[in-house]
Amino acid sequence: MAGSFSFAKESENLDGKLLFAVPKKGRLYEPSISLLQMCDLKYRRKHRLDVAGCLTLDVAFVFLPAADIPLYVGQGRVDLGITGQDVTAEADVDVDELVQLDFGKCKLCVQVPVSSDCHKPEDLTGKRVITSFPSLARKYFQQHCPSNPPTVNYVSGSVEVACSLGLGDGIVDLVESGDTMRAAGLHAIGEILTSQAVLIANKSSDFPELIQTIRSRVEGATIAKRYVMVEYNLLRDNLPAAKEVAPGMRAPTLAPLEDKDWVAVKVMVSGNKIGNTLDRLKGR
Repeated sequence: MAGSFSFAKESENLDGKLLFAVPKKGRLYEPSISLLQMCDLKYRRKHRLDVAGCLTLDVAFVFLPAADIPLYVGQGRVDLGITGQDVTAEADVDVDELVQLDFGKCKLCVQVPVSSDCHKPEDLTGKRVITSFPSLARKYFQQHCPSNPPTVNYVSGSVEVACSLGLGDGIVDLVESGDTMRAAGLHAIGEILTSQAVLIANKSSDFPELIQTIRSRVEGATIAKRYVMVEYNLLRDNLPAAKEVAPGMRAPTLAPLEDKDWVAVKVMVSGNKIGNTLDRLKGR
């Protein structure tokens, strides 16, 4: 189905190709492009065109706004996409979430001015809330303020200024570091969901084998970013203790050395634990 998607005549021939949607700009763009490079999914994109043919697989990349990608994937207009869990939930489409990508992490939070007398979501009963996620916001407040939920209005961006301009009493918006929220004089009083970038797929794609190939590459690249390969030599008698410190993903890879009392070890170590692990291994 996705292969019927049409573009201008000068764009790539998409007949029979898996269509892979990629964020065309914003906070997910650069990490997505880096991920494609790690997966050897190279492409050549012509100037000002939002479609590019893959040079290594029978795939065409379509560059779309991240918020639109779940709808395209859900309706089968493209086969795969990189987008956020937040916009996928907002779109309320039935897609397969294949891989969590470990970037674009954030929270969708209910926020109010620090000076507000609203201290919990229920305090916004009957008030006004501004957001770029109206569907999620309405569902959330129907649960928390069932008798008189706030009026939820949509804006496409700069949600954080809505309260200071008198448009709303509170907002529902994404929080990453929290710097933007604090700079706008806001604080969070409720959390709707946590989100990160994900690889999603249409459930009825005509390319299940190719999707599995790409999924495997993306999983491998994502794991590779989390871990560091550590190589070291140690006395064979110390191997059990070393395995307790660095067991690896499944088990260390061992190789004999010329001195039979020693062994060469290769093991994957979580990147955020590498310093502590190396310190502990030096004591073995």
